[in-house]
Amino acid sequence: MMELSKIAAIAGQSGLYIISSPLKNGVLMESLDEKKTRSVANATSKVSILSEISIYTITSEGSVPLEQVLKALYVKYGKTLPATAKSDGADLKSLLKSVLEEVDFDRVYVSDIKKLTSWYHILAEHATELLMSEEPKAAEAPVAEAGEEPAKPKAKKAPAKKAEPKEKN
Repeated sequence: MMELSKIAAIAGQSGLYIISSPLKNGVLMESLDEKKTRSVANATSKVSILSEISIYTITSEGSVPLEQVLKALYVKYGKTLPATAKSDGADLKSLLKSVLEEVDFDRVYVSDIKKLTSWYHILAEHATELLMSEEPKAAEAPVAEAGEEPAKPKAKKAPAKKAEPKEKN
């Protein structure tokens, strides 16, 4: 399964790229579209890995991971957003505000939201599984019934000591 930590944007190039493999002079990237064009992002290229991007908020945490915003957009709108990168600033701001009430518009610009919608459409078309929320994993330990004590893990038995031979005097 693909992960957001394997997808990146390269400054100056449109689209998103899957990080394929490291090379001596950079990283081999494959476009996340039908063309699957390959290119090399060298050491001077500005590569932004999507899992490391956050959206500024006015909360005490200061930001929310991009992945959380993308998943919230998918839950609310599915594969098609009501605004695109070509929409006006007010529409783009209301789109982001609809899933992230605490967004800090002093630090999140319309150009950032355009990039977000562009990336969203690419992911919705070519990597929908990344936008779907995961179900919480079931607890591994058995859950105690009401009134019962919680189950305790069984202790392992210590290995038996070998009898040491007695020395002759």
